[in-house]
Amino acid sequence: MQRQHSFDQTELGTLYLVPTPIGNLQDMTFRAVDTLKKVDLIAAEDTRNTQKLLNHFEVETKQISFHEHNTAQRIPQLVEKLLNGDSIAQVSDAGMPSISDPGKELVAACIEHDIPVVPLPGANAGLTALIASGLEPQPFYFYGFLGRKPSFQKQELTALANHQETLIFYESPHRIAKTLVNMIEIFGPQREAVLARELTKKHEEFLRGTLVELQEWATVDNVRGEFVMMVAGNDVEEVDESLVDLSPIEEVVHLIEAGESTNNAIKRVAKRRQINRQDLYKEFHEI
Repeated sequence: MQRQHSFDQTELGTLYLVPTPIGNLQDMTFRAVDTLKKVDLIAAEDTRNTQKLLNHFEVETKQISFHEHNTAQRIPQLVEKLLNGDSIAQVSDAGMPSISDPGKELVAACIEHDIPVVPLPGANAGLTALIASGLEPQPFYFYGFLGRKPSFQKQELTALANHQETLIFYESPHRIAKTLVNMIEIFGPQREAVLARELTKKHEEFLRGTLVELQEWATVDNVRGEFVMMVAGNDVEEVDESLVDLSPIEEVVHLIEAGESTNNAIKRVAKRRQINRQDLYKEFHEI
């Protein structure tokens, strides 16, 4: 077992994990700015991008690049500096380090060498979108980016199809429509979902509806911005084997005879069979 007292005096340096704004610079915390000013070095995913942030807050600390393509080279260098007493702030382009961004390998290396790792709270796109989505906020299952190949993506979605937690994904604008098509195939067209884009920025937008409604929007609209995709958990009830051979209308009748109200029976059958509730309502009432 390893025990870390984050703020004990030590001859070692400290690795600070510093979140950065996901869009609005005013979301940078006072503590985050102060930390960036006090450390000896900033390990940045993209030094050019981070320099804009540093200029805005008048931070003069030196940077070094640290991204997915130079991890093997950089980690020994950074660990050596920390062992020699230098403190380092690690930042990604936006949001939390290690959350769909570089960071986890450096954290693991620091823990292995008993170097203190101190996380700062701050902006996170997934949670920011979730609390305004209207979907169940807990429990949730954060997945991040799905695989790019359609076949692999379908395998991932199939493994997630029966999760009862709200699912959170990240997706780019040029892949969003195809990802929604795959979700419709695996999750069903009527699963509730929410798309959030341009979070904390001037054109922040939430789109709420079924997967098929969102896919239709993504097909015709000029899609821009990085997306957080949230999909309601699977709350479809277990199939009663005695109902398998019944038509949807016959199943509604069966539930009504068992004591369900008409509207509840229609709602349950539509959800379980992944069909449109209004269409089933009209068919049942012969409208």
